[in-house]
Amino acid sequence: MIQDLCVIMLTAGIVSLLFKLFKQPVVLGYIVAGLMVGPYVLGESWISDVEGVDTWGQIGVLFLLFSMGLEFSFKKLLKMGSTAVVAAMVIVIGMMSSGYLIGQLLGWGSMTSLFLGGMLCMSSTTIVFKAIEDMGLSKHHFVNVCFGILVIEDLFAVVLMVLLSSIAVSNSFEGGELVGEILKLVFYLVLWFVLGILILPSFLKRFRKYLNDETMTIFSIGLCLGMVMLAMKAGFSSALGAFVMGSLLAETLEAERIEHLVKPIKDIFGAIFFVSVGMMINPGMLATHWLPILLITITVIVGQIIFASIGTLLSGQSLRVSLQTGFSLVQIGEFAFIIATLGQTLHVTDDFLYPIVVAVSVITTFLTPYIMRLAIPTLHFIERHSSDGFKMWLENYSKVKNSSGSESLWKTYLKKTLLNVLIYGIVTAFIFVIYFNYVHPYFMSFVGDGSNSFTVLGLRWPEFGIKVLSCVLILGAASPLIFNIAMKGANSSEGRQLWNTGGMQKAFLSGMFIFRLLLSMAFVFFALASIFSFNAGVVIVISFFVVLSIAFSRSIRKRSKLLENAFNENLTARETSAEERRAMRNSTVNSLLNYDIHISEFDVSADSDFCGKKLKNLSIRSVSGVSIVCIVRSGLHIFIPGGDESIYPGDRIIAAGSDSQIDSFQKMLDQSINGSHGKEAPAMVSLEHYTVSQSDNIHDKSIIESHIRENAHCIIMGVERNGEYYMNPNPQMVIKTGDTLILAGETSRLKAFVNR
Repeated sequence: MIQDLCVIMLTAGIVSLLFKLFKQPVVLGYIVAGLMVGPYVLGESWISDVEGVDTWGQIGVLFLLFSMGLEFSFKKLLKMGSTAVVAAMVIVIGMMSSGYLIGQLLGWGSMTSLFLGGMLCMSSTTIVFKAIEDMGLSKHHFVNVCFGILVIEDLFAVVLMVLLSSIAVSNSFEGGELVGEILKLVFYLVLWFVLGILILPSFLKRFRKYLNDETMTIFSIGLCLGMVMLAMKAGFSSALGAFVMGSLLAETLEAERIEHLVKPIKDIFGAIFFVSVGMMINPGMLATHWLPILLITITVIVGQIIFASIGTLLSGQSLRVSLQTGFSLVQIGEFAFIIATLGQTLHVTDDFLYPIVVAVSVITTFLTPYIMRLAIPTLHFIERHSSDGFKMWLENYSKVKNSSGSESLWKTYLKKTLLNVLIYGIVTAFIFVIYFNYVHPYFMSFVGDGSNSFTVLGLRWPEFGIKVLSCVLILGAASPLIFNIAMKGANSSEGRQLWNTGGMQKAFLSGMFIFRLLLSMAFVFFALASIFSFNAGVVIVISFFVVLSIAFSRSIRKRSKLLENAFNENLTARETSAEERRAMRNSTVNSLLNYDIHISEFDVSADSDFCGKKLKNLSIRSVSGVSIVCIVRSGLHIFIPGGDESIYPGDRIIAAGSDSQIDSFQKMLDQSINGSHGKEAPAMVSLEHYTVSQSDNIHDKSIIESHIRENAHCIIMGVERNGEYYMNPNPQMVIKTGDTLILAGETSRLKAFVNR
């Protein structure tokens, strides 16, 4: 085991270092390292325990997905609007269909073709952002669009893994089963999200002072593996559990810290996973299947460019942003390997599919930076060969889609109401399931002998009393949730405006209220019917009055409000903290996008020539075209700084401009750092001993009167007199002939003073 780990890490380290030198993605280096230590290149495998490496690789998958979850945010997903959703759906539908058709064209089985389609519809988050970073494009607007699409694809990949597993096991595609799996997944995702947000941030906040780096690392990994176990118990994949826990921790104030702490672990096990992927590549098989590799590679590159560009364009983005997005997503990545592994584990895909997909991933990853550079030339080509009418239509379409028109009252009201009913309904159902499977049977154990009275805690309780106690307990615990199902938002501003319009609006609102009331009654009816053996009509009447009492109870309303406030506070804590540190509000930043202007932040290095200079002397506006909106200095925000404002090391400059202007300013900053390398070494501080003689004009003067600090730019650290030392002497101390002064100051000036 130790030998295998040594071989893997040394080989991966050396090969990845070479790939770094040639400015290639490190992931490719890991795969090549796996190819080298595998059994197909050098004749025999250097690894003695291949199954052990596979196990480590599966752990690597968990940490990869856990880290992806930490970068994921449900709130960010909701705020991305239709751009990411529309573009991602076009890509997923187009690429899955293309992959399935290519598989069928090559004569592969339906299941292999289906898995191939699933592998081709997701780009690599790691590769895309690594290429963007290497090319210096991270400040461009299209990067945010890419991030949104990749987030949607990652979320869909998790759903796809569940669906493919179900289809593979049953070896059939049934619509009812598909809907059932999706509903089951939605139920668990909502439940985990709500309970996680209620519990995790509060827990971490409460014990924050006890969670040092070591404890936080262990605790976060424990949470990840715990959710993995829960997901597997619920019938889902372990990957889903790791992703969900990462996304829950992403909503906490400790998200960046956890991500930083877990990163080394993720890098280690992720490297092992990609090495294990490379070990499965058989070059001989790749040579045999060169045609499928070529066809799939072309399909991925051309398909992603077309579908991603069209999807982004349909969502309302400009042609420039759409093409940059499409040319950036031309690879398949980590999830393709995970889905391929899933197919092999379930024994539903052909053996040649895995190495083929890995080969395609390697080729497309290698070509990604070069293809990205073709986006702007393609844009210029289209603009040169497009009619003025087509250009005008594209511009008007983008403006209309991005206009901030208000939603209709009904749309807003229905969205809020249905989301409220869905969330609180799922949580209430979960509480009922837990209670009637584990708690209620405990109460009923006291009535198991058929007698009419029982001893509980030293008291004799009748059977009816036990049931009443059980009923009060479950309804009391669920009452705040039932209240929200029936009443939350009923008096909202949208509801009042719709009610005041009169006519059919009142009828629709009344129908919505009755629906919520009936749903609340259904939960109460289930509880009563499960505990008591009353007539159904009696249970309905009791349920009605119970719901009414819950709806008009002030104490329950108060508990509901406290629960909701705790949830909202935990949900928005990280965002609120970030907003306080942000120089500009998100609403302002988003409003500028309609004018092709976006906000970027730049950190001023201590080595930059900008340091110590005033803005008016840097000519930032005339050279780059950007506007300096704010300077952040040690938490202090200097808004709309004037020309006399100086730049200091560590300043964060908030600039507004177009993509090209932002690039120009970035080049100015880079050149200011490069230009500073030729500067002289900074002055050093040193100590000198100087004995005062009779001829010196400082003897018989106090330290202040000697003006040593002003003349030599040094200070007297100490005085030696008759074998005694006076350290940090009083400024009024008189300097005598024969005193030895211990001086501290800049080396060159100090030596000049002593020599003088």
